[in-house]
Amino acid sequence: MMHDQLKFKKLGIDTQQEHVVYMRSDCHICKSEGFSALTRIKVSNNDKSIVASLNVIESELLSPGEISLSKGAREALQVPEEAYLILSHIPPVESMKFVRSKIYGHTLTFNALQEIMVDIVQGNYSNVDIAAFITGCAGKMSEEEVTGLTRAMVEVGERLDWGIPVVADKHCVGGLPGNRTTPIVVSIVAACGLTIPKTSSRAITSPAGTADTMETITRVNLSLEEIKQVVKKEGGCFAWGGSVKLSPADDLLIRVERALDIDSEGQLIASVLSKKVSAGATHVVIDIPVGETAKIRSIKTAETLKDRLEKVAATVGLRLKVVLTDGTQPVGRGIGPALEAMDVLAVLKNETSAPQDLKERAMLLAADLLELAGKVPNGQGVVVAKEVLETGKAFEKFKAICLAQGGFTMPTFAVFSYQVKAEKAGTVNKIDNRRLAKVAKLAGAPDDPAAGVLFDAPLGKKVAVNEVLYTIFAESEGELSYALDYIANEKDIIIII
Repeated sequence: MMHDQLKFKKLGIDTQQEHVVYMRSDCHICKSEGFSALTRIKVSNNDKSIVASLNVIESELLSPGEISLSKGAREALQVPEEAYLILSHIPPVESMKFVRSKIYGHTLTFNALQEIMVDIVQGNYSNVDIAAFITGCAGKMSEEEVTGLTRAMVEVGERLDWGIPVVADKHCVGGLPGNRTTPIVVSIVAACGLTIPKTSSRAITSPAGTADTMETITRVNLSLEEIKQVVKKEGGCFAWGGSVKLSPADDLLIRVERALDIDSEGQLIASVLSKKVSAGATHVVIDIPVGETAKIRSIKTAETLKDRLEKVAATVGLRLKVVLTDGTQPVGRGIGPALEAMDVLAVLKNETSAPQDLKERAMLLAADLLELAGKVPNGQGVVVAKEVLETGKAFEKFKAICLAQGGFTMPTFAVFSYQVKAEKAGTVNKIDNRRLAKVAKLAGAPDDPAAGVLFDAPLGKKVAVNEVLYTIFAESEGELSYALDYIANEKDIIIII
């Protein structure tokens, strides 16, 4: 064994994507190299290397001469049991000077943003460093900066080329519980013969992302080659973008944004458009729900975002249509992966109990995409989308895509539930989307796929005393209690007058 090597011991500690290395405080390398807790260290196994944050062990968890890694770090390095790992200092990360510059309000060039993205993807930034970058950009980014960030995020990842002139895509900026139109739109558009390779993110600050929802029905962790095969066979897919290297910097940023509960305008634009460009899209429809308790709260803010999205999209070569939609209340009934999946299936199957608001919204967005891509004449999109959905063609395409991805299963309800009932009779006058979404998250969504809220009190509905407004679902009694503790102090989630 060389002096700078330590023997690996598996401890089984999961720190998500944050790479952590564990060493004893009396380790000879710790002492000689001057390593202290949270030092960033280069760890190497044969020809593979990662950068990890040091956690110092002051117990017998490790024996002298032993080292351990967090689960993600071990997988990244592909370390077998009892391997010997080499440790070394890493030079200062030069691009951090640009992050500090942004924090102090300076404008970043494309080259600066590119250096930052490269370092993030190579693992040279800790979560704290990424958080500093996100916070620095949260205030204000110029149009040039957003364009530069979009291009930089595309260039550090893979880029698909489908070899055809029209590749459709659709995105929603989020912030509205239950707004799970994407699987329906993809099914309609693919059934009409367009290519729509949909890669979706997991939830950032919401109870479910499209990838979370679709994972309750089919496999979404597809490789790049699998995505190509599914799209070639069926014309569309429902893949998690994080399982392939399409804008990998975005996936790392999203993970920290979720922890910070930050989703700033500049980052949002770069995130959305970099994913579209990387996926090879040419024609994109973007849904922006607008409402007092949605992510985008006013028409003025929505119009500004629409304008910036269109300008940046034109710069990076995308044909884009932005649609402003109603964001005053949840869409459908389910809030949480499995519950939203049930809504999607009900609409696709044309069940009489299917949420009509979800159906109408999905048809309108599909219509806009069909028209934008030149598949149908302007004004005919809704007629075509409605026919494809109501004849069952969309559901057949949905099933075919799911089976091509590896299976088709039905989502299920969580074990524990609690009905929240009206304390007085009247009409539902106002709904706080943010706090209703928080109830679903406290109940365990999206990490527990079957957790969430089943909503049954749309605006304008007349309710009697003790009528059910919504039902909370949780996988454990503890998480159900957690959600109930929250609503005990939040009386105005649904206002009845």
